[in-house]
Amino acid sequence: MVKRREPTARQMRLATELRRLREAAGLNSRQAAALLGVAPAQITHIESALAGVSEQRVRRLACHYDCTDPEFIDALAAMATERTHGWWEEYRGLLPTSFLDLAELEHHAQLLREVAILYVPGLLQTEDYARAVFSARIPELTQEELELRVHHRMRRQQHAPPYETVIHEAALRIRVSNRTAAQAQLRQLLERSESDRVTVRVIPFDLDDFASASSTMTYLCGPVTRLDTVLRDALHGAAFIDSAPQLSVYRTNFRKLEAASLDPSRSRDLIHRLVKEL
Repeated sequence: MVKRREPTARQMRLATELRRLREAAGLNSRQAAALLGVAPAQITHIESALAGVSEQRVRRLACHYDCTDPEFIDALAAMATERTHGWWEEYRGLLPTSFLDLAELEHHAQLLREVAILYVPGLLQTEDYARAVFSARIPELTQEELELRVHHRMRRQQHAPPYETVIHEAALRIRVSNRTAAQAQLRQLLERSESDRVTVRVIPFDLDDFASASSTMTYLCGPVTRLDTVLRDALHGAAFIDSAPQLSVYRTNFRKLEAASLDPSRSRDLIHRLVKEL
């Protein structure tokens, strides 16, 4: 058995779900190993994503763990058998692993929902806007690191799944670069918002009773709800969240923000107005 050196976020998710199923069934690693006729160490390696697992074994384990959700089992089996070598692999060793993990998760997502408060979402950014955002990173990036990140972000836009975003007006007004770049960014937002695959909603400043301004997130909808993932980005790095209670909180949060925002047509009207003001 060849051990993986650096499992991807998706491989880690499969491992995590198998561990959760085992624990819900009240079995320890030794008991699970006996069900498959393998050494306990192999279960440990599977549940830490250091080793792969076949579709057959995934289905056998799910049966032994009394999992009765066929769609969930099918999704786990698909994760076990896929051998996708996506476009993001070109950046392995050149960019932080979280950049590659996000691209892989987006590739498999059915739908992506995003809440943006201070910046235009990455999937809608122009090159100049993205370059300005990455230029402000701490610690400072080299020119090569900067351009790699910008290039990767533009590639993500080419392969993005259907996309819904709620953007606070603050993100549209903050100039991460100059006036010309800000105008170009707003015009690109208007252009992208006309796509059938992109829905843009704006939360205006004059909204009453709004107290969710800090709730930035990227929500990736998996093939089944149990396999959804949330990305929270911060100065210290990215964090992927996948526990059921937390996912429920983020789903509720998005629904509230969506309900508080302007509809797509009125959102475009607001963006048009901001372009004229610049």
